[in-house]
Amino acid sequence: MGPVERPLDRRALSYGVVGDTTPADEKWQPPAGRRAYEHTVRLGSGTDLWDASSAAVLSWGIKTRSGFAVEPPLEAGRSAHRGERYWLVARIGPFRVREPVQIITTVSTDNRAALSYGTLDGHPVSGEEAFIVHRDDNGTVSLTLRSLTHAGRGMWRGLFPLILVAQQIYRRRYLRALRPQGQ
Repeated sequence: MGPVERPLDRRALSYGVVGDTTPADEKWQPPAGRRAYEHTVRLGSGTDLWDASSAAVLSWGIKTRSGFAVEPPLEAGRSAHRGERYWLVARIGPFRVREPVQIITTVSTDNRAALSYGTLDGHPVSGEEAFIVHRDDNGTVSLTLRSLTHAGRGMWRGLFPLILVAQQIYRRRYLRALRPQGQ
């Protein structure tokens, strides 16, 4: 019999300053001393793309379209909300890596939709990640990914160099997750 897994509600956030990915802000000034990442891709334009992309970002669509399962899964048409906790489950070959997270911020305006989540104790990395869909005055829809990470605790600390490689692979998937078919 394996180790007993601690429930999500008994886990603490695994990093200090919460909310530093500031998904509501157009410009980002990441804090010094943390591994910061920001990248934006153009998705296209139009109301249909905006509606689909903003709904997807608020319901874990970027994660699920990138190969993760979300537990518990959201009911169809429901968005995630601040304070909710989930397991993000990645399959790597025969292995499943269960990542405990908490929603830090959600944003839903006429031109910006975002979800940021923070890591809980037991996550392979420590920090925060934000998925931000935004559109400009011309109707161009873009996706921005922001993250602040450092090595997780325990056994994950020694695996951090490998985790950074996996993180790069998943970031490429995230940035493609909302692109319309055929692009």
